[in-house]
Amino acid sequence: MAARPVVVLTGASKGLGLAIAKILLENFNANVVALSRTKTPELRSLAEAHSESLLTLECDVTDAAAVRSSVSRGLEKYKRIDGLILNAGVLEPLGKIASEDISVDQWKQHFDVNFFSLITAIRATIPELRKSPLGGRIVFVSSGAATGNTPTWGPYNAGKAAMNSLCRTLAAEEPDVTSVALRPGMVDTSMQGLLRDKGPSIMDPEVLKKFTSAYEKGELVKPEDAGHVIAALSLKAPKSLSGQFVTWNGVECKEFRRQ
Repeated sequence: MAARPVVVLTGASKGLGLAIAKILLENFNANVVALSRTKTPELRSLAEAHSESLLTLECDVTDAAAVRSSVSRGLEKYKRIDGLILNAGVLEPLGKIASEDISVDQWKQHFDVNFFSLITAIRATIPELRKSPLGGRIVFVSSGAATGNTPTWGPYNAGKAAMNSLCRTLAAEEPDVTSVALRPGMVDTSMQGLLRDKGPSIMDPEVLKKFTSAYEKGELVKPEDAGHVIAALSLKAPKSLSGQFVTWNGVECKEFRRQ
């Protein structure tokens, strides 16, 4: 019997990350090293159901030493790493670039989570990804914000654009590893709840309407739908997608969507 593939996943505690972990375990027969700032009841329950194949580790992705230690623990348990999914991220702070209500330090804290933590996780896993018998893969969970200009989303827009640039550069530097940035669409997660809660006092009503309308019409993407594509890409993404920015329901991802 072939050895189970091993995927390291950041931001695994809830929403899209939790869905990805579940899909990897149950649909792709993978071992998962799940890094999250906290262990939610949902993540604990998943770990109880998959005690041998899911290693859950509390880890602040902005702490380089903690990330390296977590990856080492995963490697000690499963002996290999075949995929890395970079899902950890935050939306806040929200506000206009010129607003003095948002400090530069808040921008820096945002980038610590949404950008610099990517470099830390890549450096911790790349030696194993290079020698994966399956061909190592990295999936950057990006956003339409990477190429958009949503007002009051300055840090998030810039951070996701930087993520995509990092993906492209990594693809050029690491030919033995396939790196893909994916737009999961408007996923029904806590981020959408945050927008509905705080958006009215910060965002332009017409801009916010796009998100609230999708929620009201039941058009938000199910975490299981976008999550299946992300999970599949982390193990099966072809070299032709390396460095690309793709959309979860785009033609490039058709074969990776759940049936």
